[in-house]
Amino acid sequence: MSTSAKASKREQSHHRIVEAASRAVRRHGYAGVGVAEVMKEAGLTHGGFYAHFESRDALLVEAIEHAGAISSAVLDERIAARTLETGNALQALIELYLSDEHLAHPEHGCVVGALASEMPRQEEPVRIASVQRADRLVRRVASTLPEGADPSLAGVIAGALVGNLQLARIQGDNAEGRAALAAARQSLVALFTSRPA
Repeated sequence: MSTSAKASKREQSHHRIVEAASRAVRRHGYAGVGVAEVMKEAGLTHGGFYAHFESRDALLVEAIEHAGAISSAVLDERIAARTLETGNALQALIELYLSDEHLAHPEHGCVVGALASEMPRQEEPVRIASVQRADRLVRRVASTLPEGADPSLAGVIAGALVGNLQLARIQGDNAEGRAALAAARQSLVALFTSRPA
């Protein structure tokens, strides 16, 4: 096998590991990411882990960054499409972030919404990556604020989105959780946009 083919195979394996870990960390939390389980889901042996990462924390950092980049790209695409319908990017963001789909599938959603309560208790490299993801969420919210809006509202709205999503997830992916999200959507749209929910 040529050197470039080996490198390509290694890159593919590395990507599969990061993909599996990014889903696992959002589904089960930081403590629920086991190296053996991630490697199995990636279709690789446990022993190959250290050829890719120096530690579990190094894997978590990459998983958080990857998950955040993927979920942000999907959210941006959906916000753009929804904004064409509503004419209001902030309303689109609120409705998409507090959607039944986001409630039901944390493994495909926002890293901050899945892990906020755990982020401050992580080791420094993971905590730093977590803070960066939270900052990016606030900046994403800021980008949807209408011209002239107080920029400090971005943090307030981001906190309301994350908190309401987490409260709904406590209720569960059921009628109660969906009702909590619907109430939060309506309230936040009414509070922060000029259009009714």
